[in-house]
Amino acid sequence: MHPMLNIAVRAARAAGKEIVRAFEQLDKVEVELKGTNDIVTNVDKDAEYIIVETIRKSYPKHTIIGEECGLLQGEDNDFQWIIDPIDGTANFIKGIPHFAVSIALKVKGKLDQAVIYDPIRGEVFSASRGKGAQLNGFRIRVNKAKELNSTILATGFPYRNKQHINAYMDMFKSLLIKTTDMRRAGSPALDLAYVAAGRVDGFFEIGLKPWNTAAGELLIIESGGLVTDFVGGHNHEKSGNIVASSSKILKDILKDIRPHLGEALSK
Repeated sequence: MHPMLNIAVRAARAAGKEIVRAFEQLDKVEVELKGTNDIVTNVDKDAEYIIVETIRKSYPKHTIIGEECGLLQGEDNDFQWIIDPIDGTANFIKGIPHFAVSIALKVKGKLDQAVIYDPIRGEVFSASRGKGAQLNGFRIRVNKAKELNSTILATGFPYRNKQHINAYMDMFKSLLIKTTDMRRAGSPALDLAYVAAGRVDGFFEIGLKPWNTAAGELLIIESGGLVTDFVGGHNHEKSGNIVASSSKILKDILKDIRPHLGEALSK
């Protein structure tokens, strides 16, 4: 295992222990609203602190970007860690056992290491650039579905971007008609990990943040899949509009999304 990936896994597991401990006593979790339809708990903050401290013990000069802590500028900006301590906080506080720790490392602007850790199931999805993707140490690959009619797609509702609800529902209907089924589970990091592991065939969502998607993107690339924005380009990190699947059905997903984009979602 790459030394930096080893640190990321160690950090994710340590944070996961804290999260699971809190999950067993949800009545003691402190919840606050940090924006419209955007919640945070003391456990998010505690887990992120554990991750940051674990990384800093080994790499004190690296830059860290966390969902809760923001930008922690380091002396060596060539190395940027991107952290989501609990991807799926709404699930967590409701007692729904589907959430994950997401940690990615960029080296000179390129995704290099990734970990998505599901502490409830004990599943570690990991990837190193050029070395493939694994689930608990075993190689994973995206499904090679050739047509949408045999697929299950994952998605997320635009609950923070409700101005796009009509466009999203049109996309959803267009794809639901052609696929076997759709899933909305509430953790985009795990959705992307599941695409990489072949559990679902593709994923799309509007308005995500880099800490939701960075680790999952590398997992999918290293498992033989593709990640694009809604027009097939590479602006998904900025726009937050993401599509991920095998190359064979990506073009079909984009074909069904494209008529409903409008100007705002075409960027």
